[in-house]
Amino acid sequence: MELTTERLHLVPLGTAHFITAHRYASDPENTRLMLFLPTADEADSMQYLAEREAQWQTQPQMIFEFAILLDGVHIGSVSLDRLEPPCTGELGWIVDKHYWGHGYAVEAARAMLPLAASLGMERLIAHCDSENHASRRVMEKLGMKLAGISGGRKNRSSGELRQECLYVLELSPHIALSPNCHGKKNT
Repeated sequence: MELTTERLHLVPLGTAHFITAHRYASDPENTRLMLFLPTADEADSMQYLAEREAQWQTQPQMIFEFAILLDGVHIGSVSLDRLEPPCTGELGWIVDKHYWGHGYAVEAARAMLPLAASLGMERLIAHCDSENHASRRVMEKLGMKLAGISGGRKNRSSGELRQECLYVLELSPHIALSPNCHGKKNT
C-alpha cells in the first residue's frame, strides 16, 4: 500500500529506511518530547523497523506505519494504529528536524484520514507532551480537538513526570462503518 499527497509519497516503513530513520529517531533534539524515543542505539532502531515491516504482513493488520518521502528522500514517518474499541485509531508522526516547519507532518497525517475511514474508524486520537507545541498545531490543523490534559507522562529522554495532551477527531458520520464497530452501516 502506498499513498501520495501533493508533495509527499508514503510507503510502508521498514528496514530499508534504517539510516535515515535512525538519524532522526536517535537524535535527542528531534525526540526530546517523545514518549518512546530516542532509540537507544542502532540495534534498537533496527528492531523497531523490523517490527513495523512485519506488521505489513499480519492479518488483521493493526499498525499502518509509512515512511514519508519528499522528492524520494525519507524525512519521517506517520502511523495509524487500530485500537480497542475497533472504531478508534491513533495517529502518530515524526519528522526529521531538518524538515520542520513546512507542513509535512500535517500533510502526511491528513493522508491517514481516508485510510482510517476505509478501515471503519469513527474517531481518531493523538497524544503529545503538553509542551510539544508543533504537534499540538498539527493536531489542530487536522481538525482534532483537545479532549484533556493529564499528568503522569514520562518521556524516554527525561526522568521527570510531565503532562500529556489528548486530541480527538470524530470522523464523518456518513462514513460506512465496519460491522465490528456497531453492526450497522450509516447511510
